[in-house]
Amino acid sequence: MDWGQLANATALFPSFSGTEGGHLPSLPKDEPVWRVLDPNHEAGLKAQMKVLSGDIGIDNPGFFTRGEGIVIDASATVEAGAYLIGPCYIGPRAIVRSGAYVREFSWICADAVVGHATEVKHSILLPGAKAPHFNYVGDSILGKDVNLGAGTKLSNLRNDGGEVHLRHNGERIPSGLRKFGAILGEGVALGCNSVTNPGVVLGCNSTVWPNVTVTGVHEAGSQHR
Repeated sequence: MDWGQLANATALFPSFSGTEGGHLPSLPKDEPVWRVLDPNHEAGLKAQMKVLSGDIGIDNPGFFTRGEGIVIDASATVEAGAYLIGPCYIGPRAIVRSGAYVREFSWICADAVVGHATEVKHSILLPGAKAPHFNYVGDSILGKDVNLGAGTKLSNLRNDGGEVHLRHNGERIPSGLRKFGAILGEGVALGCNSVTNPGVVLGCNSTVWPNVTVTGVHEAGSQHR
């Protein structure tokens, strides 16, 4: 399978219908799914989030907010001590735990979890995705039932600050992005203290063992030890 098929939204998120409840992002169908992370794309995450409507629908003064465009569904839970920077969105029944840091352009969909000491920035957690404790999620997309082990980091910036390239079968694929973390298909599980280098794509139900660093584009069911 070529990298284009592996980076297709339908292949990575087959159960995502757009009817799961709350506001939901639109994912590209005719180009690599990471295009939604392009800050200059007319249909990118930033552009979509800027037109969201709503307000903070829960009555909980124990968390902190800064900036405009913070939208929180009334059925979401945001625990005391969490910090949210707008614009961001917290969907139905989503949970943001104490000590979480939700930064600009974070789209936390229905039933997703942002855990204690987890930082999310310019990323999408699709319905049911979990970054439950001590995680960094930057410029990334997590599919349904993704689970990040404690201490897992999705690195989004090269040391030299250059354009992120993806790797597949010896080919270097330019992303057009300076900041690009990981695209994790449905059911992906990453072990504790694992790391994805910038520009990783993992197909559905892939597994990364604890303390492992992953690079490149990989098909569904891949194992990384």
